[in-house]
Amino acid sequence: MNGFGVELFWLPLGAGGRFIRANGRLYEGLTARLERRPARDLYHSALVVRTSDGRYAIEQAPAWQTSVERGVVAEGAVGASWAGRLRLFRYEVRCWRDGVIPDLEEAVESPQRLTDDEAAARRVVELVRAVPTPVWGRDELDAGEMWNSNSLISWLVVRADLPRDSVRVPQNGRAPGWEAGIAVGLRDTAA
Repeated sequence: MNGFGVELFWLPLGAGGRFIRANGRLYEGLTARLERRPARDLYHSALVVRTSDGRYAIEQAPAWQTSVERGVVAEGAVGASWAGRLRLFRYEVRCWRDGVIPDLEEAVESPQRLTDDEAAARRVVELVRAVPTPVWGRDELDAGEMWNSNSLISWLVVRADLPRDSVRVPQNGRAPGWEAGIAVGLRDTAA
């Protein structure tokens, strides 16, 4: 990305790791069967934001990493609030200046440029610390679907007033949680 702005990336769920990919396929297979539709590819979204202060990698990821610097600004539980006491069942929200998004080279139909406006890009960076952190994989916020990494990104898009109508999930893909972030973001904006 040249200059200021915000770019959205779609990463195949489980890129770089067999465990998450296998669980994602199992989840999508069961969901597709229940919804009586063909299974689709699942995607995880992330943002790269550039301001005059630097480049920021924004995403939600498992809290398993041991490296000290990752730009962690918030954490939440995975599956159940009680399970979050164990690091294995925690996620972290990252807004990492000069950071990296693992497996970015595997992104599909990306990047999608959301804005060139520096003020909008700055809003995104400022809002990350205010993102809700409900239990991952649950609908604790009554948004109609589970909260996950896609919810974080779509919440930021809505709250920063970026054009969400231009966001396209890759062909034959699905981004579970995307609509939850929009619903909660709109509700938070109206409050």
